[in-house]
Amino acid sequence: MAFEIKRVGIIGAGQMGNGIAHVCALAGYDVILNDVSADRIKSGLATINGNMVRQIAKGLYGEAEKQVALARIEGSDNIGSLSEADLVIECAVEKEEVKRKIFAELCPHLKPEAILSTNTSSISITRLAASTDRPERFIGIHFMNPVPLMQLVELVRGIATEDETFELSKEFVTRIGKTYAVAEDFPAFMVNRILLPMINEAIYTLYEGVGSVDAIDTAMRLGANHPMGPLQLADFIGLDTCLSVMQVLHEGLADTKYRPCPLLVKYVEAGWLGRKTQRGFYDYRGEKPVPTR
Repeated sequence: MAFEIKRVGIIGAGQMGNGIAHVCALAGYDVILNDVSADRIKSGLATINGNMVRQIAKGLYGEAEKQVALARIEGSDNIGSLSEADLVIECAVEKEEVKRKIFAELCPHLKPEAILSTNTSSISITRLAASTDRPERFIGIHFMNPVPLMQLVELVRGIATEDETFELSKEFVTRIGKTYAVAEDFPAFMVNRILLPMINEAIYTLYEGVGSVDAIDTAMRLGANHPMGPLQLADFIGLDTCLSVMQVLHEGLADTKYRPCPLLVKYVEAGWLGRKTQRGFYDYRGEKPVPTR
C-alpha cells in the first residue's frame, strides 16, 4: 500500500505552529502539537480556539466543525509522542542550532517512512536535511503568517529530497486548502528574499531621516497599495525574525545590498521586537499604536 499522510506532528505551539495545527485539523488530519512546556501547548490551543471562533463569526464553518477539529488535536510535551506521525513539521525559533538539536532528539522516535519538514523561512533545507537520518524524506514546507488566513506555502526541496517526498508534500498542501509555490533552496527562498530587503530598505529610509514611521507606512499603503506599511509589517513579523532573515541573506549571498540596517539591529538589541514585546517601530501599550520615531 502506498504511504499516506494521516497524522501530522507539529513541533512548536507558537504563532506558526498553532496556525498550522489549526488548518491541518480543519482539513481532517489528526494532529500532535508538541512543545517543551505544557503551558505553551495550553496557550497554543487557546489561540486555535479563539481563531476558530473568529472564523465561525465570518461564516466560514459552524460550531460542529470546530468541535470536531479541536478534538483532532492532541497536545504533548513529550517528543516521543511524535512516533506515530506520518509527517512532522518543525516550527521552532529561526535558529539553526535549535532546529538541529530538535532533529537529533526527534529522529530516533520517528518511523522510517515518516516525512520530516521544517517551516524555516530562510535556512538551507539541504544543510538541515543533512543533519538528520532521512535527507531524502526531508523538505521545506514554509507557511506564511498568519497561517489560517494566508493562502501561500513555499515548498522547498533540498538536494537529497526524493520525488515521493515532494509529491506527498504537494498533496498535503493542497488538501489543507493552500496553494504551493516551488522555490529552489537558496537563502530566504522567494517571498522573504523579496519582502525582507524591502522592509530593510524602509528601515534605512527611516534611519537616514527621509521619512518618519508614519510617513513611510502611509506612503507604501497609499502609494503602492500595500495592505500594511513595511514598518507595521516588520513589527507584525517580529524585528528579531526580520534581522535573522537579513543576516541569512547577507551571509548566504555575500552581497552588501542585504546588509541589515543598523537601526534594525539597535531595536533588536533594545528588546523592542514589535507587537510581541509591545514595542517596535510602534508602541502598542496604549489604546492605539503610536510611532516610536
